Amino acid sequence: METFLSAILGDLASRSISFLINKSSKPTALTVEERLQRLLLRARIILEEADERLITNQSMLQQLNILRKEMYRGYYTLDRFRCHVHEADHTKDHEVSNHVIPSKFNPAKRIRFCRVSGKSLEEQLQQVFGSLEVTIEDMGEVVMFLNSCPRLCRQPYSMHLLLDKCLLGRQMEMEHIMNFLLKEDIPGDENTGVLPIIGPWRVGKSTLIEHACADERVRNRFFQIVHFSDDDLEDANMVTLRDCGVIKHQNRGTGEERLLIIIELIRDIDEAAWSRLYSASKRCVAKGSKIIVASRSDKIARFGTTQALRVTYFTQEAYWYFFKVRTFGSIDAEEHPKLASIAMDMAREMNGCFMGSSMYSVLLKENFNVRFWSMALAGIREFKQKNLLRYGANIDCPWHPVEPTYIRMINNVSSEYLVVLCDYQTCSVQDMVDCHTNFPQSEAAVPMVSLQDFLFGSVRPQGKFKVLASRSHLPPHYNYILNCEVWTSHHLITREERPQKLCT
Repeated sequence: METFLSAILGDLASRSISFLINKSSKPTALTVEERLQRLLLRARIILEEADERLITNQSMLQQLNILRKEMYRGYYTLDRFRCHVHEADHTKDHEVSNHVIPSKFNPAKRIRFCRVSGKSLEEQLQQVFGSLEVTIEDMGEVVMFLNSCPRLCRQPYSMHLLLDKCLLGRQMEMEHIMNFLLKEDIPGDENTGVLPIIGPWRVGKSTLIEHACADERVRNRFFQIVHFSDDDLEDANMVTLRDCGVIKHQNRGTGEERLLIIIELIRDIDEAAWSRLYSASKRCVAKGSKIIVASRSDKIARFGTTQALRVTYFTQEAYWYFFKVRTFGSIDAEEHPKLASIAMDMAREMNGCFMGSSMYSVLLKENFNVRFWSMALAGIREFKQKNLLRYGANIDCPWHPVEPTYIRMINNVSSEYLVVLCDYQTCSVQDMVDCHTNFPQSEAAVPMVSLQDFLFGSVRPQGKFKVLASRSHLPPHYNYILNCEVWTSHHLITREERPQKLCT
């Protein structure tokens, strides 16, 4: 018996020791976190080096785009993992009233939601690490070929020294446009090259075009850059392209008079207007001229002489990277984990909305404290849920109002609501003045307030008023204006839906 007990105890001791050794040698979540952080740094080095090179090989661009998406995914998962411990605290402190519909995106339910999908945050971290590791290993040839690509001459603006001026996440689209504009025409081809750019409302089509037109290589190649709108194309007396449109740039140093024609459409293009313009381009402009047509409609794809560029909204991972850079700037988000957790919830609630990002990133940077950010998050949630209750799935983004959207001022317990009737954009401060002075007298007297005053109630406008919601941080620097009115709870129940006119 003693021999038997001794053998059992010896076996248990050896198994215990083996278990402890295996457990200590197995990579922990912290080890995976550190290794993922190092991989992300390697990915950034490769992508930043690639951004400084002129790359014309489409396969290289596609592989770099895959790496960029994996990097966004890696930062998103890593930040979720780090913010996990802070989510429950600010959710408990700033929970919205219990009369709203629960959302699966509520942080209080997020852990359960993640586990329903079959993987914990630690498992997702390990999976993202493995995927990014494989992607970087596959980049060996691309890194080698980068050395043969010529380095671009960059100004400090383009070298991203000013973080607020970065054009994030659009490198693939920019290279597509630049390759089209700088590509030499096929000998004997008399047709003018046409690039259609298709994408939904406010996805960034104008910003991409503006950045391409600001590039010195483009400005040196074309004699003039001319911009057309819907109204310009409706000019029945169009004879030469230089008599119509707006000249955005003129280069007097080039001998060839090639034109770059930019056409940005709100409505569907009229076939007759397009035929008239394209015929004029063949008659009146020098060989090598190019046309870019931007629209929300897929119909313009048939006008292209090359494959259409389709611009989409950012993925959740890319949008978080964009929103974090815009909000924190040069400040390291890791040093402010609670603020990073709140910001991550805001990005999730805004669901890829660029206008929401522009509006809130400015407010958050000016008020860099947990209390203010928590109030802003609570306001976003109540705003979103209030309008989802009223309109359901018919409203995609509350900051793009097709119907009136309702906002209660933060920390205001009164029955008053601020109602966004419609929104529109202007190109400059002068356009705002001109637009304001061209209103009827009753409209010209409408006051304008800032977004912070609008949301936090430091001013109490009555009746109708306007809100300067945001100004784009990138050219063409659109100003986004909201037409608003103060309603009470009584209006929300008894007032009939007013007909909505199109705001442009």
